[in-house]
Amino acid sequence: MLGRYSRLPNLIQLLKQVQFCTMSLPSILVTSSATPTSGIDLLRTKCNVTIMPNIVNTREELLQALPGYDAVFLAGKNKVNSEFLDVAGPNLKVVSTMSAGYDHLDVPEIKRRGIKVGNTPMVLSAAVAEITVLLMLSAAKRAHEGRTLLEKDQVQTGPQWLLGLEIRGSTVGIFGLGNIGQTIVKRLKGFEVERFIYTGHSRKKAGDELGATFVSFDDLLEQSDFLVVAAPLTNETRGIFNDSAFDKMKKTAVFVNIARGQIVNTDSLVRALRNKKIFAAGLDVTDPEPLPADHELLKLPNAEIIPHLGSATVRTRNDMSTIAAQNILNALEGKPLVYSL
Repeated sequence: MLGRYSRLPNLIQLLKQVQFCTMSLPSILVTSSATPTSGIDLLRTKCNVTIMPNIVNTREELLQALPGYDAVFLAGKNKVNSEFLDVAGPNLKVVSTMSAGYDHLDVPEIKRRGIKVGNTPMVLSAAVAEITVLLMLSAAKRAHEGRTLLEKDQVQTGPQWLLGLEIRGSTVGIFGLGNIGQTIVKRLKGFEVERFIYTGHSRKKAGDELGATFVSFDDLLEQSDFLVVAAPLTNETRGIFNDSAFDKMKKTAVFVNIARGQIVNTDSLVRALRNKKIFAAGLDVTDPEPLPADHELLKLPNAEIIPHLGSATVRTRNDMSTIAAQNILNALEGKPLVYSL
């Protein structure tokens, strides 16, 4: 009988060692249970992972859950500022956001505290470029207006009814020729665009390679048949598309925003569309976001609006989750992040 239990002390010791190893693993907080499992599974190979129960959590709930973790995986636009960092405490080593945009992060403050910070650009460029083309075509071809008339049984016939515009032969302007802007130009190459123009801080080699011409902001407004906003939200770009900007655009222009809603003054855009200063708008992002169901933008026939679906594909969201997780693992292992800010 005794032989049966002779190995028990060794087993207990082994369990203690396993428990110690588990306790010594880095602890990661993931802010949403809706996070694609590709990133969570990767984190679990080397870390203890805690997942907040749902994506609709309050700020207070997040702050209550926050203290003591080595890293935070942001699956939503949780604001990371001094309050967040104070509550997180001295253990926090890295913050990784599952997004290309980072206007919800106080990057200087995060870095000042010696905390690494990363995001997931590049990987979503293809999906966002596809959404851009969708919005350009839908707005130019009056898809929303046509569907509304169809539902009201007001469809007419005749060669002049509900005429739209073509991308073929047009001048396409890009406000912000970063990776997403460049990918948009590549996707549009097959549409027989007459001319690509862009603006930003300076002329870019990538622009030259794509055959795009660097112009001033005013020239972009005045010359574009399609104007696509693909720039990050900064103090410089916030509200830059206002009454003055829309006044300079062609009455036949199609305005598309796939960047951040706050780059556009919403009241100015409503006026521009209602008063036919421009032909139409295609929006993946708005301010506010999401739009209230009774918002003026949603009442306009020449506004094609979708609820921030730019990167919403299975492949892209899985890739974003994996990269956000790899950012964390690299930081904890003292390696360069895949994408650092």
